[in-house]
Amino acid sequence: MSIELTRFRSDQLDEAVLLSQAVGWPHRREDWELNTGISVGVAAVADGRLVGTAFMTPFGETCAAINLVIVDAAWRGRGLGRRLTAAALDLAGNRECRLVATEDGLPLYERLGFVAGQAVRQHQGIARAPQAPPTGHVTWAGDDGWRGCAGLDHAAFGTDRQGLFKALSGVARFAVLRQDGDTAGFAALRPFGRGWVIGPVVAGTDAQARDLIGFVLRESQGHFLRLDTTADTGLSDWLAAHGLTHAGGGVAMRRGGHRTDHRRGDLRSFALVSQALG
Repeated sequence: MSIELTRFRSDQLDEAVLLSQAVGWPHRREDWELNTGISVGVAAVADGRLVGTAFMTPFGETCAAINLVIVDAAWRGRGLGRRLTAAALDLAGNRECRLVATEDGLPLYERLGFVAGQAVRQHQGIARAPQAPPTGHVTWAGDDGWRGCAGLDHAAFGTDRQGLFKALSGVARFAVLRQDGDTAGFAALRPFGRGWVIGPVVAGTDAQARDLIGFVLRESQGHFLRLDTTADTGLSDWLAAHGLTHAGGGVAMRRGGHRTDHRRGDLRSFALVSQALG
């Protein structure tokens, strides 16, 4: 049976949810809709049935995320994952591409020119509030607060993700850290999978990041939360102590671009948007 690669269509969403469920991913239909609203997707179709996906999420003209690369179990081992990823990379053009690879997917992405970076540590569980009081002033942002957060994210992430933040503004709340009247950091919280996901989180110091995440934990006590962070943030033990235990992860990878650090100032990214979007 032959496989046709086409652009992903909205009427394939229900099949896509089944694909992600089959590989143990927690994505709801709403999570797929968020991604497809800001991305371009490739669908693999065999005998009229969706058997694979891959998406390219553009961040301006310089960077993109490759995500939701899934192949139906019956079609693995035939090079379909490579075909899907290559098609998504073609959509990215000359952009630097980033993704989070699973252990199984790592060899494929290395063959496609991706270079491994930091380990990504997925933490999840029932939130417990920190006992230590915050060192800074954190509140929920207003309706337009996402705009300032997008600017901070640009400084920390190194590229403009305005489109992503506009999409997040419809489903997320943004906790913001105020310092001398200005916004010094933020943490986004939105529904995802089994409960809620925290991310991205941007701050200038480890203490500020813990203040922001701690605020969200206090506001979400008793709820199931997920946060994906990289190993270099050093947050894993602190997250585990507050109910979000280490539950797997992957490897952050990059391909193309100048492979330089485009971040400005001292701001750092402490949590990914999710494992799908980087």
